[in-house]
Amino acid sequence: MRALLTPEPTLSFSSIQINSRNPNPSRTWTSLHFLNRDGRHRLVGRKPRFIATRAILTVRGELKDEEQVSKAQLGAFFAGMTVRANTFPEATQWSEGERCAMKKFWPLLVRALPPDVIFIADPEGSIMGLGSAVGPQFVGNGTSEMRLVGALREILAGGHLGYEEIQGVLKDVLTLKLEDGKSNGVSESLLSAFLIGQRMNRETDRELKAYCLAFDDELGPAPVADVRSLTHYGEPYDGNTPYFRSTLFVAAVRSCYGESSLLHGVEWMPPKGGVTEEQMLKFMGAKTNLSLHQGKKLIEAEEVGFAYISKREARPSSSPIFAKGRESIVAGFYHEGYEEPLLMLMKRRGVHSGLVVKGEEGALSTTTRLRSASTSKGLPVNHCSGFRSVGIESACEVDGLSRQSFRLEVNAMDYGFEPTDTPRTDRSVSKNIELGLAALRGEKGPAYDQIVLNAGIVDHLLGCDGAEDVSLALERAKEAIDS
Repeated sequence: MRALLTPEPTLSFSSIQINSRNPNPSRTWTSLHFLNRDGRHRLVGRKPRFIATRAILTVRGELKDEEQVSKAQLGAFFAGMTVRANTFPEATQWSEGERCAMKKFWPLLVRALPPDVIFIADPEGSIMGLGSAVGPQFVGNGTSEMRLVGALREILAGGHLGYEEIQGVLKDVLTLKLEDGKSNGVSESLLSAFLIGQRMNRETDRELKAYCLAFDDELGPAPVADVRSLTHYGEPYDGNTPYFRSTLFVAAVRSCYGESSLLHGVEWMPPKGGVTEEQMLKFMGAKTNLSLHQGKKLIEAEEVGFAYISKREARPSSSPIFAKGRESIVAGFYHEGYEEPLLMLMKRRGVHSGLVVKGEEGALSTTTRLRSASTSKGLPVNHCSGFRSVGIESACEVDGLSRQSFRLEVNAMDYGFEPTDTPRTDRSVSKNIELGLAALRGEKGPAYDQIVLNAGIVDHLLGCDGAEDVSLALERAKEAIDS
């Protein structure tokens, strides 16, 4: 494997010691998790009495640092409770246990919580039954926060915002040009409530577009790589937990025949806290703090052909590097409600081809395992849909007739693969690397098959050169590994 065995020096793949290190990424819980006595984390959204007690003790300063509830957690939790109370169908509104817990603890909470959290929990003074005036009278501090509070009132009531309103709020509260260590002064509780409230209301197309395009012009023009083809991979940032994550190795295979790839993500992210590309690269000694221009050089380098950009370096654009040639986006999803919005955003980005995959764990990798006979509702694993443009024009410039749409379920047996279960790694970074590198050395097995399948299928569905025939696309991926 040219891309892995003779890499650009900053990647350092050739000097890997699989068992030499035990990565332990720093973890900051941003959802309501607490430690059990046995050391395991548990989500406490189903135990409102426990949450209320923790919140009170946190505000009073009576808990140790690692046991405290963060301001962002308080904002997210109470925003979710408020949206459910105000707008959800009766069956998914508060349970009897939640109502009893809030009735018991709200008199204590209203005396202990700061005004911004009280506003989130009861913005109109009508949910908790005590007629508190804090929520109705709350306006926030400063211009940015006041604007955020106004938007939140609409969101917490189940409403939606306009394109310009979303962009205005985001540019106010997520300022990019602050000096290190300085804050924009906006409450973390209000910001987390804004984001989780939007998600619970299911963002409209115009809201999603506003998020996608809000900061495009803030940091100047993005670098443009001089390559004929570039695929942007959008794996879920929270990683894989039980199963092998293959995308890093698929990118290496595709680079061998001129299909460049750009991966991006974070090191660790709740709620899953699974294995990510950044963890694997750090474990192997590669640099994960590349600038956009360094990433561009790796993509253009004939001996590499792909790059990973951490969102720490590329915030907040979803397409930090562009290409002179053909561009494509591949993303994974789990809940079928996100299939069409993701494709809509890809088209809005103006790429030539777009693909969404329902892979295991919501990842973007198809699997060689047999479809479960118990799958009775929802989209099956290996469901794929997308579009590809005919010709070389930008997707923004072609009409509907020039864009081919597709929708299918990938069955690996149709392409000559034996059905096998996806290898388990069970959160082990070293095991994931070991499986991937063994496959790239030509060791046949489930990991090898998954890498070949995902390289060939992606090439074919995106309409890459030389991949019009899926069997030839798969054979090309095999040759890249075995040569």
